[in-house]
Amino acid sequence: MAEKALQFLGSALDDLRAFPDGARREAGHQLHVIQHGLEPADSKPMKSVGPGVLEIRIHTTVEHRVLYVAKFAEAVYVLHAFEKRTQQTRKADLDLARHRYQELLHWRREIARRKPRK
Repeated sequence: MAEKALQFLGSALDDLRAFPDGARREAGHQLHVIQHGLEPADSKPMKSVGPGVLEIRIHTTVEHRVLYVAKFAEAVYVLHAFEKRTQQTRKADLDLARHRYQELLHWRREIARRKPRK
């Protein structure tokens, strides 16, 4: 399978770059795996954010999460990357990912609408 492009939405790339070295390397490795159409080592669906949204779970001395969508043919979209400090994911993190997901869907609809029909 061909490698999909990797697109970071909003501040997701800067947020991921702020992870400690070990967590950043693991996140990068797992995203590379996903780009090649494979499953990450530890993930779960995040239906509360949107259909097709998944969470990479990174376990180091602190928990980190990367929320992404890989269901589109053109790219893997990283919606949000954050440090998880409590058992339950913070509402602010879910809301931000949900907002970016909705923006992504809107953008894709606009692109599709502008394409000439054959």
